[in-house]
Amino acid sequence: MNIYVGNLSFEATEDELRAAFEEFGKVASVSILQDKLSGRPRGFGFVEMPASEEAKAAISGLNGREIKGRSLKVNEALPKTDRDGGGGGGREHRGGGGGRRF
Repeated sequence: MNIYVGNLSFEATEDELRAAFEEFGKVASVSILQDKLSGRPRGFGFVEMPASEEAKAAISGLNGREIKGRSLKVNEALPKTDRDGGGGGGREHRGGGGGRRF
């Protein structure tokens, strides 16, 4: 199961996150996302746990737990297609504002 971990401290490391999740079972992978331009952490990441029951236990056990002064927000990650809100939209889609009025 892929798990979203939000509200991460910018000082938190992947090793620390792995250790927290390993309290609940086997962890396949951990990634903390970084800003492409600055290389700084973005404050969230993902943990992959192969066993669904262990993943659910980790979600319950870690949601709200404080790590490095921040309360984690932990839940099952949605597939990318489910999160995709259509995005973007240029000026013509935003309605109003900016143009001259006649």
